[in-house]
This record gives sequence, C-alpha cells and structure tokens, in this order.
Amino acid sequence: MPIFDEIRPTMRITIHVFDGITTFHLAAPLLTFGEVSRQNLAEGWTTTVWSSDGRPVRADEGVVIDDLVGPDMTASADVLVFPSWPVHLPAPEPTFVDRIREAHARGATIIGLCLGAFPVVASGILDGRTATTHWAAATALAEQYPTVQVQADALYLDHGDVLTSAGTASALDACLHLIRTRLGSTAATTIARHLVIAPHRDGDQAQYIERPLSNSADGPMGKTITWALANLNQPLAVEDLAAHASMSPRNFSRRFRETTGLSPARWVLIHRLDEARRLLETTTWSITRIAEACGFASTVTFRQNFTTHFNTTPSSYRHRFTTTS
Repeated sequence: MPIFDEIRPTMRITIHVFDGITTFHLAAPLLTFGEVSRQNLAEGWTTTVWSSDGRPVRADEGVVIDDLVGPDMTASADVLVFPSWPVHLPAPEPTFVDRIREAHARGATIIGLCLGAFPVVASGILDGRTATTHWAAATALAEQYPTVQVQADALYLDHGDVLTSAGTASALDACLHLIRTRLGSTAATTIARHLVIAPHRDGDQAQYIERPLSNSADGPMGKTITWALANLNQPLAVEDLAAHASMSPRNFSRRFRETTGLSPARWVLIHRLDEARRLLETTTWSITRIAEACGFASTVTFRQNFTTHFNTTPSSYRHRFTTTS
C-alpha cells in the first residue's frame, strides 16, 4: 500500500548494474524515471547508475555499460533500484546488503524489480511482509527467504518504503506507480502516453493472463471495456457489463478475468479510484461531486475505498498535489 508522504524537491535515484544484466532490465527504470525530466514534470529528478566496484560492466547482450559510479553513491540516494540480479541467484555480499539496510534506515525507498527482489529481500527489510518477483523465481525466493511471504501472482507490491515487482514489463508498471505516488496520476499518465504503455495496471493484477489486454475496441469485450471507462458514473455490476457484451454474467466474468487478470468488480473499483485521483488533482470539485462522478454509492463509501486503497484520505491526497505543484 503506498504511503503518501511529502514530495521532496529532488529525487536522487541510483540504479545498480552487474556483469550479465539484461539491457531491458536496466532500460526500464532509466527510461521511465528519465521521462520525468524530459517531460518537465518535476525539477531535480536525477538517475545515476552504479556497480559494486564502479567499473564498467558487460550486459548479457554483449554491450559494455560504462560511465558508472561506485557504491558510495547509495549513501545519499533517495531511491535505490535493483532492476535485476544474476540468474543463478547468488547470495549478495554482506557489505552489499548492509548498504540496502543503511539506505532504508535513513528513509530511502528501496525497489527490487524482477530478480532484483532477491538482494532486497536478503537485506531483511521485508521480513514478515510480502514480496513478489518473476513468477519463475518465486519458489526459489520463498525457499531462500522463508521469513518473507512471496505473492507469486502480483505485478508489484508497494509497502511505501519498499517496492518489489514481477518480471520484464511489470518493471514499467512499478516505476510508473512510484511516479504516480510522488507526482500524481496526471504525471504518470503523461509518461505512459509518451512511452505508449498502459497508464495504470494495479499491483495485484495477475502476472500472467491468458489474453493480453488490447487497446483495440474490437469485439464485445473490448467494446464493453471502452464503454465502462466512459461510464464510470453509472452502475457497473457484472450483470450490466455482461448485458452490454451480450453474454451471460458467468461467461462474461470468466472471459473478463482471462482478458484483464482481474474480476469485473475489482477492475471497476480500480478504475473508479484512478479517475477519482485524477479529479482530485485537476479539479476543485467537492468530494461529494467526485464520488458521484466516479460511480460510488455515497461519499462515505468513496472515502472508505479511497483510504483503504491509497492509505490516505481524498482531502489529504488533494492537499498534497495542489500545494506542491
């Protein structure tokens, strides 16, 4: 669950690399966080890439990655990102995990993307809590670190101070999520649109779905999803959605989960809350008006769902993004 603390004027992000890293794993955080500056969405967001000895590394594809710094950079970073880890899953050196613990203790956010969850979990900062990683390595993570509850199906899990994600494209989801919690949904949507990726996939969406969600409105499922997004203020029970798709509720629910990785009710709630977040950032509408516009039965229901999902009230969320922009 994200914790909405005060936005810092700068965001110093360090990204760890090693010999054999896949360039995509490095590119995901570099590209996503770099767009914050390129799109002029915030001042003072910087990314630095480091290796354990400050020397160049050779990626799995044969590309040499140089102009790196050493591990001392982590001592002043606001965010430490571990975008991957060697595929044979070695235990990190004691000095390596000490740096993670020290950064976490002074308030830095720690992010483990894909196999990068392994050194993060090894540091002990997730003991007694949940973590995720690529589904193929989830069993190994659970066996190596039994003090952590591994949720193999999640796209990403955010505890506010520590975030872990599943593999490959889920890293983009997790990085967008961090941007959303720090700069708001409008900024995250701007970056997603520029990168031509989905603006918001919730963390508890399944890693693997039988039919990738298409941006196309073709077919009854795509048309119903498009219709639902345009009518979030209307009742959207599974019966309503199924009727629009000309399916039985049971068949629709099954097909919908296969397509999105979520139940219809969960999908509707997530998108109602995301629209509410956008309206809180971009309008002066009352909380009651926003609740109605997003299809919540009452203001009380809206507040309860918003607070449960984002760990902050609608009013506090609005205050954060209207006084720091």
